[in-house]
Amino acid sequence: MGADRPARRDVTPSDTDDDLVFRALGNATRRRMLDVLRDSPRTTGELCGQFPELDRTTVLQHLRVLERADLVIGRRVGRERHLTLAPQPIKRIHDRWIGEYTRAAVALLDDLDRQ
Repeated sequence: MGADRPARRDVTPSDTDDDLVFRALGNATRRRMLDVLRDSPRTTGELCGQFPELDRTTVLQHLRVLERADLVIGRRVGRERHLTLAPQPIKRIHDRWIGEYTRAAVALLDDLDRQ
C-alpha cells in the first residue's frame, strides 16, 4: 500500500485509475479522511483517532481504498505508518472532468447571453 509497494504504473492514467478515484471519493467517510490528511499528515493511529465512531478495521478498510486510488501515500517509520494526502489524482479528475465541464457550461451561458 502507498509507498510501501512499488509504483503501480509508468504510463498515462487510464479510465480504470479514474474509476478507482471516483469510487474512493464516492464515500463520505473517505472524503472526511482526505480532509483530515489535507490539514496535516497523520499516523495510522492518529487517523483512527479522528473517527471514534468507527472501529480500527473499518478505518483501515477505507484507507486501503484511498491508497489503491493513489489518493493517500503511506510510508513506514519504525513501527508507525505515516499517511500523506496525494493530491495528483484529484487534480487529474479536476482537469479531465470538472474543468472541461465548467468550460462547456460557461460557453453555453455565453451563447445564451448573445441570443
